[in-house]
Amino acid sequence: MPRHGSRTFVAALGAALLLVQAGAGGADPAAPSGARALISTTVDEVLVILNDPALDRKARLSRLEAIAHERFDFVTMSQLVVARYWKTFTPEQQESFVEEFTTFLARSYGDRIDRYTNEKVEIVGEMPAPAGDRKVMTRIVGGEYGGAEVEYRLREKSGAWRVIDVKVEGISLVLNYRDQFAAVLSRDGADGLLAQLRKKNSEATPSPAPAPRGA
Repeated sequence: MPRHGSRTFVAALGAALLLVQAGAGGADPAAPSGARALISTTVDEVLVILNDPALDRKARLSRLEAIAHERFDFVTMSQLVVARYWKTFTPEQQESFVEEFTTFLARSYGDRIDRYTNEKVEIVGEMPAPAGDRKVMTRIVGGEYGGAEVEYRLREKSGAWRVIDVKVEGISLVLNYRDQFAAVLSRDGADGLLAQLRKKNSEATPSPAPAPRGA
Protein backbone atom coordinates (compact mmCIF):
# COMPACT_ATOMS: atom_id res chain seq x y z
CA MET A 1 0.00 0.00 0.00
CA PRO A 2 1.21 3.55 -0.61
CA ARG A 3 2.55 5.40 2.40
CA HIS A 4 0.48 7.99 4.26
CA GLY A 5 0.37 11.29 2.41
CA SER A 6 0.74 9.78 -1.04
CA ARG A 7 -2.87 10.41 -2.06
CA THR A 8 -2.12 13.80 -3.54
CA PHE A 9 0.38 12.40 -6.01
CA VAL A 10 -1.74 9.37 -6.81
CA ALA A 11 -4.67 11.70 -7.49
CA ALA A 12 -2.46 13.65 -9.83
CA LEU A 13 -1.45 10.49 -11.67
CA GLY A 14 -4.84 8.82 -11.62
CA ALA A 15 -6.65 12.01 -12.61
CA ALA A 16 -3.97 13.37 -14.88
CA LEU A 17 -6.54 15.04 -17.10
CA LEU A 18 -7.59 17.27 -14.23
CA LEU A 19 -4.19 18.79 -13.87
CA VAL A 20 -4.52 21.44 -16.52
CA GLN A 21 -6.82 24.40 -17.10
CA ALA A 22 -9.47 22.84 -19.26
CA GLY A 23 -13.20 23.31 -19.57
CA ALA A 24 -15.92 20.86 -20.40
CA GLY A 25 -15.73 19.81 -24.02
CA GLY A 26 -18.40 18.64 -26.37
CA ALA A 27 -18.96 15.04 -27.32
CA ASP A 28 -16.26 13.55 -29.48
CA PRO A 29 -17.81 11.17 -32.00
CA ALA A 30 -14.50 9.30 -32.27
CA ALA A 31 -14.32 8.61 -28.51
CA PRO A 32 -14.94 5.03 -27.30
CA SER A 33 -18.60 4.34 -26.59
CA GLY A 34 -18.20 2.31 -23.40
CA ALA A 35 -17.08 3.60 -20.00
CA ARG A 36 -14.34 1.00 -19.60
CA ALA A 37 -13.13 1.55 -23.17
CA LEU A 38 -12.96 5.30 -22.56
CA ILE A 39 -10.79 4.87 -19.46
CA SER A 40 -8.58 2.30 -21.17
CA THR A 41 -7.97 4.54 -24.17
CA THR A 42 -7.47 7.62 -21.99
CA VAL A 43 -4.97 5.90 -19.70
CA ASP A 44 -3.00 4.68 -22.72
CA GLU A 45 -2.93 8.17 -24.23
CA VAL A 46 -1.91 9.84 -20.97
CA LEU A 47 0.90 7.38 -20.29
CA VAL A 48 2.30 7.85 -23.81
CA ILE A 49 2.47 11.58 -23.12
CA LEU A 50 4.02 11.15 -19.68
CA ASN A 51 6.65 8.76 -21.02
CA ASP A 52 7.69 10.85 -24.02
CA PRO A 53 11.17 12.29 -23.22
CA ALA A 54 10.94 14.64 -26.19
CA LEU A 55 8.14 16.65 -24.57
CA ASP A 56 8.92 19.52 -22.24
CA ARG A 57 6.50 20.40 -19.46
CA LYS A 58 4.56 22.96 -21.51
CA ALA A 59 4.03 20.56 -24.40
CA ARG A 60 3.08 17.74 -22.04
CA LEU A 61 0.43 19.80 -20.29
CA SER A 62 -0.89 21.11 -23.60
CA ARG A 63 -1.48 17.58 -24.86
CA LEU A 64 -3.13 16.55 -21.61
CA GLU A 65 -5.39 19.58 -21.91
CA ALA A 66 -6.55 18.46 -25.34
CA ILE A 67 -7.53 15.07 -23.93
CA ALA A 68 -9.24 16.70 -20.95
CA HIS A 69 -11.54 18.65 -23.22
CA GLU A 70 -12.84 15.36 -24.58
CA ARG A 71 -12.96 13.08 -21.55
CA PHE A 72 -14.01 15.05 -18.42
CA ASP A 73 -17.35 16.72 -17.77
CA PHE A 74 -16.29 19.66 -15.59
CA VAL A 75 -19.78 21.18 -15.64
CA THR A 76 -21.32 18.08 -14.07
CA MET A 77 -18.42 17.84 -11.62
CA SER A 78 -19.04 21.44 -10.58
CA GLN A 79 -22.75 20.73 -10.07
CA LEU A 80 -21.94 17.72 -7.91
CA VAL A 81 -19.42 19.66 -5.83
CA VAL A 82 -21.83 22.53 -5.14
CA ALA A 83 -24.75 20.08 -4.73
CA ARG A 84 -28.00 21.71 -3.54
CA TYR A 85 -26.52 25.20 -3.76
CA TRP A 86 -26.16 24.96 -7.56
CA LYS A 87 -29.80 25.98 -8.11
CA THR A 88 -29.24 29.12 -6.05
CA PHE A 89 -26.45 30.28 -8.37
CA THR A 90 -27.30 32.64 -11.20
CA PRO A 91 -26.27 31.45 -14.69
CA GLU A 92 -23.32 33.86 -14.50
CA GLN A 93 -22.26 32.46 -11.13
CA GLN A 94 -22.54 28.90 -12.43
CA GLU A 95 -20.34 29.71 -15.41
CA SER A 96 -17.82 31.49 -13.18
CA PHE A 97 -17.72 28.61 -10.72
CA VAL A 98 -16.96 26.05 -13.43
CA GLU A 99 -14.09 28.23 -14.66
CA GLU A 100 -12.67 29.04 -11.21
CA PHE A 101 -13.04 25.51 -9.83
CA THR A 102 -11.31 23.96 -12.84
CA THR A 103 -8.49 26.50 -12.52
CA PHE A 104 -8.30 25.71 -8.81
CA LEU A 105 -7.89 22.01 -9.59
CA ALA A 106 -5.16 22.82 -12.09
CA ARG A 107 -3.25 24.93 -9.59
CA SER A 108 -3.71 22.35 -6.83
CA TYR A 109 -2.52 19.31 -8.77
CA GLY A 110 -0.66 20.48 -11.84
CA ASP A 111 2.88 20.55 -10.47
CA ARG A 112 2.69 17.01 -9.14
CA ILE A 113 2.56 15.37 -12.54
CA ASP A 114 6.30 16.03 -12.77
CA ARG A 115 6.81 13.39 -10.06
CA TYR A 116 5.68 10.63 -12.40
CA THR A 117 8.24 7.79 -12.39
CA ASN A 118 7.05 5.19 -14.89
CA GLU A 119 4.03 3.96 -12.96
CA LYS A 120 1.47 2.06 -15.03
CA VAL A 121 -2.30 1.77 -14.69
CA GLU A 122 -4.30 -1.43 -15.03
CA ILE A 123 -8.09 -1.70 -15.20
CA VAL A 124 -9.33 -4.20 -12.63
CA GLY A 125 -13.11 -3.96 -12.97
CA GLU A 126 -16.29 -2.13 -13.95
CA MET A 127 -19.69 -1.94 -12.28
CA PRO A 128 -22.94 0.02 -12.52
CA ALA A 129 -23.55 3.02 -10.25
CA PRO A 130 -26.66 5.04 -9.35
CA ALA A 131 -28.21 7.41 -11.91
CA GLY A 132 -27.14 5.14 -14.76
CA ASP A 133 -23.46 5.92 -14.15
CA ARG A 134 -20.60 3.44 -14.42
CA LYS A 135 -17.60 2.93 -12.17
CA VAL A 136 -14.30 1.80 -13.63
CA MET A 137 -11.73 0.59 -11.11
CA THR A 138 -8.00 0.85 -11.78
CA ARG A 139 -4.79 0.17 -9.88
CA ILE A 140 -1.42 1.90 -10.06
CA VAL A 141 1.28 -0.64 -10.94
CA GLY A 142 4.98 -0.20 -10.22
CA GLY A 143 6.87 2.75 -8.87
CA GLU A 144 6.65 4.08 -5.35
CA TYR A 145 2.85 4.15 -5.40
CA GLY A 146 2.18 0.70 -6.79
CA GLY A 147 -1.02 -0.81 -5.40
CA ALA A 148 -2.93 2.44 -5.02
CA GLU A 149 -6.52 2.11 -6.26
CA VAL A 150 -8.15 4.79 -8.39
CA GLU A 151 -11.84 4.60 -9.28
CA TYR A 152 -13.40 6.67 -12.07
CA ARG A 153 -17.10 7.45 -12.14
CA LEU A 154 -18.53 8.16 -15.57
CA ARG A 155 -21.85 9.46 -16.83
CA GLU A 156 -23.28 9.23 -20.31
CA LYS A 157 -24.44 12.48 -21.85
CA SER A 158 -25.52 12.97 -25.47
CA GLY A 159 -24.30 9.48 -26.28
CA ALA A 160 -20.79 9.93 -24.88
CA TRP A 161 -19.27 8.82 -21.57
CA ARG A 162 -17.42 11.43 -19.51
CA VAL A 163 -15.61 11.25 -16.16
CA ILE A 164 -17.48 13.08 -13.38
CA ASP A 165 -15.51 11.98 -10.29
CA VAL A 166 -12.26 10.31 -9.31
CA LYS A 167 -11.90 8.34 -6.09
CA VAL A 168 -8.38 7.65 -4.78
CA GLU A 169 -7.98 5.03 -2.06
CA GLY A 170 -11.65 5.52 -1.19
CA ILE A 171 -11.51 9.34 -1.10
CA SER A 172 -13.82 11.05 -3.63
CA LEU A 173 -12.53 14.24 -5.22
CA VAL A 174 -16.10 15.55 -5.54
CA LEU A 175 -17.09 14.80 -1.95
CA ASN A 176 -13.81 16.14 -0.62
CA TYR A 177 -14.36 19.54 -2.20
CA ARG A 178 -18.10 19.49 -1.41
CA ASP A 179 -17.24 19.24 2.28
CA GLN A 180 -14.69 22.03 1.98
CA PHE A 181 -17.03 24.39 0.12
CA ALA A 182 -20.27 23.72 2.05
CA ALA A 183 -19.36 25.85 5.06
CA VAL A 184 -18.38 28.78 2.84
CA LEU A 185 -21.58 28.51 0.82
CA SER A 186 -23.81 28.36 3.91
CA ARG A 187 -22.10 31.41 5.40
CA ASP A 188 -21.16 33.58 2.42
CA GLY A 189 -23.14 32.21 -0.51
CA ALA A 190 -21.98 31.84 -4.10
CA ASP A 191 -20.26 35.23 -4.22
CA GLY A 192 -18.25 34.38 -1.12
CA LEU A 193 -17.07 31.07 -2.52
CA LEU A 194 -16.22 32.59 -5.88
CA ALA A 195 -14.25 35.35 -4.15
CA GLN A 196 -12.24 32.75 -2.22
CA LEU A 197 -11.51 30.71 -5.34
CA ARG A 198 -10.47 33.79 -7.30
CA LYS A 199 -8.16 34.83 -4.45
CA LYS A 200 -6.54 31.38 -4.27
CA ASN A 201 -6.16 31.23 -8.04
CA SER A 202 -4.61 34.69 -8.24
CA GLU A 203 -2.19 33.95 -5.39
CA ALA A 204 -0.98 30.69 -6.90
CA THR A 205 2.24 31.04 -8.82
CA PRO A 206 3.37 28.42 -11.32
CA SER A 207 6.47 26.49 -10.32
CA PRO A 208 9.55 26.84 -12.52
CA ALA A 209 9.38 24.37 -15.37
CA PRO A 210 11.80 21.48 -14.87
CA ALA A 211 14.31 20.57 -17.53
CA PRO A 212 13.07 17.99 -20.05
CA ARG A 213 13.70 14.42 -18.99
CA GLY A 214 16.31 12.45 -20.82
CA ALA A 215 15.63 9.25 -22.67
